[in-house]
Amino acid sequence: MRDPSIIQKDFYRESGKWLSRFQIWKKCYSPNLHFVYLLRITQKYPKNTLSGKFWRVILRHYQIKYGFQIYPETQIGAGLYLGHWGSVVINPKTKIGANCNIAQGVTIAQANRGRNEGVPELGDEVWIGPNAVIVGNIKIGNNVLIAPNAYVNTNIPSNAVVMGNPATFSLNENATSGYINHKIL
Repeated sequence: MRDPSIIQKDFYRESGKWLSRFQIWKKCYSPNLHFVYLLRITQKYPKNTLSGKFWRVILRHYQIKYGFQIYPETQIGAGLYLGHWGSVVINPKTKIGANCNIAQGVTIAQANRGRNEGVPELGDEVWIGPNAVIVGNIKIGNNVLIAPNAYVNTNIPSNAVVMGNPATFSLNENATSGYINHKIL
């Protein structure tokens, strides 16, 4: 296969197979995959072009329909995997690395005051469980598992498992082993 597109890389994460354009369209019956497809198409076009405006209107419709508040301005590495559809909110200034899994109910938000004023930056191979909240100008390292319902507002080093409210972490070299499948290399 020639150099795969970012859409092919995202869909590879779901099945572990490199798919043709037609096979990708067939998988778009799933709301989470359909949304990722539309997000990546929209990201191809500058905001102020006719194509950019057209795709942003389409994306906005599906943001409302599926419950994903993820904007095309958000920097997201290849291999994005939205495990389930609904109620995901990500600040458009957030940076997310490659091979990241985001479950339903996740919020990645800006802090508007205090010592962590700003938006999060996530490394590669981060698994975020259902209803987790990540907020503020913090850095999440590579190979980090954020447990369901965790509230994260401090920096987290690489190779860590995060849980609780307020979040605590423990170092673990195999933090995301078995959680992040079909990684893009």
